[in-house]
Amino acid sequence: MAGDMSRAPIRSVRARAFTIPTDAPESDGTLEWRETTLVLAEIEAGGMRGLGYTYSDASAGKLIEDKLAEALRGEDALDIRARWTAMRDRTRNLGQTGLAATAISAVDNALWDLKGKLLGLPVAALVGRARREIRAYGSGGFTSYDDARLAAQLGGWAEQGCFAVKMKVGRKPGEDRRRMRVAREAIGAGTGLFIDANGAFDRKSALAFAEAAGGFCARWFEEPVSSNDLAGLRLLRDRAPAGMAITTGEYAFAPWTFRDLLGAGAVDVLQADATRCLGITGFLDAAALALAHEVPLSAHCAPALHLHACLAAPAAAHLEWFHDHVRIEAMLFDGAPRLAAGLLRDNGEPGLGLAPKEAELARFAV
Repeated sequence: MAGDMSRAPIRSVRARAFTIPTDAPESDGTLEWRETTLVLAEIEAGGMRGLGYTYSDASAGKLIEDKLAEALRGEDALDIRARWTAMRDRTRNLGQTGLAATAISAVDNALWDLKGKLLGLPVAALVGRARREIRAYGSGGFTSYDDARLAAQLGGWAEQGCFAVKMKVGRKPGEDRRRMRVAREAIGAGTGLFIDANGAFDRKSALAFAEAAGGFCARWFEEPVSSNDLAGLRLLRDRAPAGMAITTGEYAFAPWTFRDLLGAGAVDVLQADATRCLGITGFLDAAALALAHEVPLSAHCAPALHLHACLAAPAAAHLEWFHDHVRIEAMLFDGAPRLAAGLLRDNGEPGLGLAPKEAELARFAV
């Protein structure tokens, strides 16, 4: 243990941004990209430094240092919920979703890492473990990939023991039947096939696509329509082929969005992203809502960050082993988790168990 801690005043709050090129052009049903920006928050208290991050715009770093730091300096780092509330209050007039939510998320994640280090406990143990390991599904399959790369990536995850793999669809729907056939042949009959349209379809087109995807035993249809279309999601949930889960939640920035998704009966599986939904604190709130509604929870992207929260959340069923973020987190942090037979465990180190690789970070600094 790091010693008896009754109070740990926050001494400093720092933010840095890093932009990392993708290893190939990438696209999904509604977006194309060639780089990813990670904003790293670092907080010092009690002789320790906590780190947390978000995938956002570099401007989130300025928001952290200029606005959120005012609500944190001198305050007790151990009282995470109080700090979380203060940051939300400080951003009231900016809007508590979008960019502000990602900035709060990075800081909240850093506070959890810091508290774990101060108390000498992994975050999963700090919250209270529900399990020792959790399943991961391989995720990528971008619409920009040719058939050979699609098959190699998805088939590789199946060989590593992932219970399921996910591919992007919806950019050119006329080509997706062939692409799903390539995917199914690559992963075999025993691995689940997940698809993600990123809101590319209208309701009727999504229904037709769900029927086609059912022919390839697709078990998961993520954002078949816009995540804002609760009635459309409920329609898909009611009418999609048996055994196909309708999912969304990655764009939920605040507790009330999760409440509305669950209240509308819009999802079979709720997704949450601690780099957007007000950090691990917000993720655990979403997990509690999912548990109350008896709906499974899945973490969206950022596996190194989500591992501890998923080990602690009773409703968590699995997390996303997302190609971009797996690559970035292994590049930038020592201690990033490694997939073993399709499962993830924490490394037992205090906090999130991550240490920045400063030489690598310097290469990508904004």
